[in-house]
Amino acid sequence: MEKVKLAIIFYSQTGVNLKMAQYAYDEAVKNGADVRLLKVNELRDTEDVREGSPWDKTIKASADIKVATPEDMAWADAVIILSPTRYGNVASQMKDYFDSLGGVWSEGKLVNKFVTAFSSSKNKNGGQEETIRAIHTSAMHWGAIVVPTGYTDASITEQGGNPYGVSATQAGDDDEIVEDVKPAIEHQTRRLLEITSKYING
Repeated sequence: MEKVKLAIIFYSQTGVNLKMAQYAYDEAVKNGADVRLLKVNELRDTEDVREGSPWDKTIKASADIKVATPEDMAWADAVIILSPTRYGNVASQMKDYFDSLGGVWSEGKLVNKFVTAFSSSKNKNGGQEETIRAIHTSAMHWGAIVVPTGYTDASITEQGGNPYGVSATQAGDDDEIVEDVKPAIEHQTRRLLEITSKYING
């Protein structure tokens, strides 16, 4: 049976989406996928980032992670995209990555990729669902196949109920936040791999 090639592509400023991506990575490896954990380019000036701040810690924690290229999307069978919400939309850094995909998109190399998404915000109604749906909209333009969570596992309703994709609310300690949604992240990752595997292996 052919292994699923999975690209996990994230932007994270405070570390929440990085931790979510790492949980997805661990679960995907455990389930036998060929996985690439990738970040997108930082567009903002980081020279004056306060030492010890969440942003500083995230920059250091992700320093050895490779930057995603359009070729990573072309390589993958399935893709997990993670972005914090910015006014109900993806972060500019993620949008910049989407905008770099014109070449592989025009060649049809994004067609039939299986795509799912995660997000986060500072409060429960901070635009998480809209951000995930914005990612879905881009995926539909690529000709990709969107894989939402639906209410397919108890972990979805236990962490607040989101049929679009797992999202985290950043109120309190970040480690506790991501730990709370870890079962839902793992379920969404397995669901993506299972559906993709059925497609590529007939």
